Amino acid sequence: MHDCVLPEDTEALVAFLRSRPRLTQGDQVARFEAAWSEWLGVDHSVYVNSGSSANLITVAALKALRGGGGEIVVSPLGWISDIAAVMHCGFDPVFADLDPTTLSMSTEAILAALTERTRAVLLTHVQGFDGLTDRLLQELHSRGIPLLEDVCESHGATHGGRKLGTFGLASNFSFYFAHHLTTVEGGMVCTDDPELYQALRLFRSHGMVRESTDPSFRQRYAEAWPELHPEFTFAWPAYNVRGTELGAVLGCSQLPRLDASNQRRRRRFRLFLEHLDPDRYWTDFREEGSCSYAFNLVLSEPDPALYGRVLALLGAEGVEVRRGSAGGGNQVRQPYLRGVVAEDAWLELPVVEHIHRFGLYFGNHDEVEDGRLVDLCTRLGRL
Repeated sequence: MHDCVLPEDTEALVAFLRSRPRLTQGDQVARFEAAWSEWLGVDHSVYVNSGSSANLITVAALKALRGGGGEIVVSPLGWISDIAAVMHCGFDPVFADLDPTTLSMSTEAILAALTERTRAVLLTHVQGFDGLTDRLLQELHSRGIPLLEDVCESHGATHGGRKLGTFGLASNFSFYFAHHLTTVEGGMVCTDDPELYQALRLFRSHGMVRESTDPSFRQRYAEAWPELHPEFTFAWPAYNVRGTELGAVLGCSQLPRLDASNQRRRRRFRLFLEHLDPDRYWTDFREEGSCSYAFNLVLSEPDPALYGRVLALLGAEGVEVRRGSAGGGNQVRQPYLRGVVAEDAWLELPVVEHIHRFGLYFGNHDEVEDGRLVDLCTRLGRL
């Protein structure tokens, strides 16, 4: 069983089920949303059925409130759902290359990608690293461009001592089974913006006006459409991405352990870097603020033979890896973007392309023993 799901979590689920409860979105979801908001430091959180759904309703709500069309800057390294959300909502994805010390888009590349058609920057905080810079925050603020944070792999990471997910107009989290905190499937959208919060609640549940917690919002629709039943008035053609009470019970059970878990992750990542050969592998990662989701192995120089030996060693040791570092590597090489980007678009993204060809990661979690980790690093240095 995944190390996030402990016996006390299972016991909490069993006790909840024995109470013969309502299982779909209800009191437990509201409880988890409130606890998450307090832990993160935001005004509002909306629990959904996946991190991908969090991405989708965030971009959909942005479009509904601020208009569609134009471009959104997105990372070429990460999960498909960021880019798919942008495309499904009618925006054009624009890709910016990475900062090798964080694996997130570099500030310079983001700023170079901004145009008069830019509607938002969707920044992915990759694998526990802090992808922000003060310069980026200042530039986006001065230009009036919303920042959307994908924090799906970085629960508890910080920038300047403040948790990631509190800097943008909205932030997205995933509680998939492999993440720092898991509800098996599930995700969260967080914001301090009251108007966006109401829109997110509607987009989570079919666009139904009754989902709003703002009486004046509901009243406006009741007065404008008096011939409609107020319980079944639909403001937008939205989705059904509600979370379950079961997932919320798991989330509430695990959240008190998250900060301590992140401390152990940081310690193991430091141990990993201290014993990894810096001549063969990237070790110059920005550790400040990290909550380390994974152990990153990226060759310092292109070397197909060495990469093959690394894969063979890890395979023989039973270490499950993700080649290309995340989500299929360089996204601009994926079939779903044919006709959207140029066939040679990867040439403009040398950092992510190197990771695509010569990078991988394996998970950082409590089942990783210090001795085995040090031994593995030593053997990787001898290949």
